[in-house]
Amino acid sequence: MAGKRVVVFPSSAELGPALAQLVTSRAEKAIGSRGRFTLGLSGGSLVSMLSKELLALPQLDCSKWVAGFCDERLVSFDDPESTYGLYKSHLFSKVNIPEGSILAIDSSLLVNDCAEDYTRKLKEAFPDDSVPVFDLLLLGMGPDGHTCSLFPGHPLLEETTKIVAPISDSPKPPPQRVTMTFPVVNSARCVAFVSTGGSKAPVLKDVLEGGEGPVLPAARVVPTSGELFWLVDDPAAASLTIQVERLSSGAKL
Repeated sequence: MAGKRVVVFPSSAELGPALAQLVTSRAEKAIGSRGRFTLGLSGGSLVSMLSKELLALPQLDCSKWVAGFCDERLVSFDDPESTYGLYKSHLFSKVNIPEGSILAIDSSLLVNDCAEDYTRKLKEAFPDDSVPVFDLLLLGMGPDGHTCSLFPGHPLLEETTKIVAPISDSPKPPPQRVTMTFPVVNSARCVAFVSTGGSKAPVLKDVLEGGEGPVLPAARVVPTSGELFWLVDDPAAASLTIQVERLSSGAKL
C-alpha cells in the first residue's frame, strides 16, 4: 500500500470541496497516463455531496470518465434506493460523461444473473486486467462497519475469486444487491472513504485503531499498492487517538 492518510475537516461542508479536488486531480493524472479515468461510486450521502461539489467546478470535463458502482441495490432505476438512479438525476444528466461509459447493473435480472452480467461489463471495460483496477473508488461506511455491500460476519468477506458477488440476505434493506469484492477494492490505484457525523465516531475508532471484536469490513480495505484516504469530519473523528491530518476548505490532497 502506498500509504494511508486520515484527513479531518472541521465539517462536511469543508470536506466536500476537497473530495471534488481529489476526484479531479486523480482524473487528470489517469487521463494523462492512460487516456481515461475509471471511477467507482458508492451511494448514501456521497451522492449529493459529490454531485454538488463536482457541478460547482468550472469547466468540468467528464468525457473521458468511466463510472462504475462499488455496489448496487437490485431495484428499478426509478426507485429512490437505486444508486445509479440517484447519480443519473444528480450528476450524470448534467455532465458530459458518455452514456456508454456508465457501467450499470441490469436491474431486470435475478440477483445471481445480475452479478454475472455486471462481472461481464467490468471485464469488458478492463480487458487488460485479470481483476479490474480502478483509478479511484469512493466508499462509505455504515455504523456497523460495512462498506460496499460487505457486511460484518458475512461469508462474502472471504470471497477471493469473484470480482462481483450477489447478496440476497443483506442485513440492511433492500436485501438483494450486487457488490464488488475485496480483490477489486484492494486492487484500486486509490481508495477514498468519506465518513461524516458523530454517529460514525465509535465505529471509525474501531476501524482505524482496532477494536475488541473481529476486524470490521471497512478495516479490510488495504489497497495492495494504491493510496488509501479516510476523509472525515470533526464529529466522526471525535474518538480518534491516532495522529491525523487536519485540513480546512480549499486544501488539496
